[in-house]
Amino acid sequence: MAVKKEQLYEGKAKKVFATDDPSLYIVSYKDDATAFNGLKKGTIAGKGVINNKMSNHLMKLLETKGVPTHFVEELSDRDTLVKRVSIVPLEVIIRNVSAGSFAKHYGVEEGIIFDEPTIEFSYKNDALGDPLLNAYHAIALKLATREEIEEIKRLAFTVNRELCAFFRETGIRLVDFKLEFGRLDDGTIVLADEISPDTCRLWDLQTNEKLDKDRFRRDLGGVEDAYREVMRRLGL
Repeated sequence: MAVKKEQLYEGKAKKVFATDDPSLYIVSYKDDATAFNGLKKGTIAGKGVINNKMSNHLMKLLETKGVPTHFVEELSDRDTLVKRVSIVPLEVIIRNVSAGSFAKHYGVEEGIIFDEPTIEFSYKNDALGDPLLNAYHAIALKLATREEIEEIKRLAFTVNRELCAFFRETGIRLVDFKLEFGRLDDGTIVLADEISPDTCRLWDLQTNEKLDKDRFRRDLGGVEDAYREVMRRLGL
């Protein structure tokens, strides 16, 4: 088993550690919660365990559907062994229903179900506030090649199709979500980061009750209960 060595990085929700194998990292999930690009901070008890287990479960599911991921092995409640990747500095957002910044930016109400999913990119750069950009901007800034962007789009829509069907069976609507992708040493694009109530908007299919980090963002209360409810429905 890989041995955890020095810490390489600490983000808002996770720490990344080197291992005795240079091709493998260990990701450790924290209970820290942030919103609005880090302006709002707090703690969601047990979040790290939930996000770790849920993300790993969904990564393994997506692997069976032809989506390559960085997942290798779940080591403990909070730690997961992953392939070392070079993160593509694009946040990829898929939207199935109007909500959040989409509703705000375009002056529409939340809850409009789209005829087909939308995709948007943000430049993964905290100092700039993760600004929206299009594929031409990404190519001009050398964040990714045209071929990589097309592959990222293809994989993102595959993820959306599979996860929408999966969540629907548990009585949850996948409203929107953020993905990140990385490059392996040979240049292969793989799904990285996490898939969790931190990165997905998840609404109860019947009541539209929010079961995700919006409960923290909007001070709705019951954040821990919502995360645990998602885990319960997933059978984890």
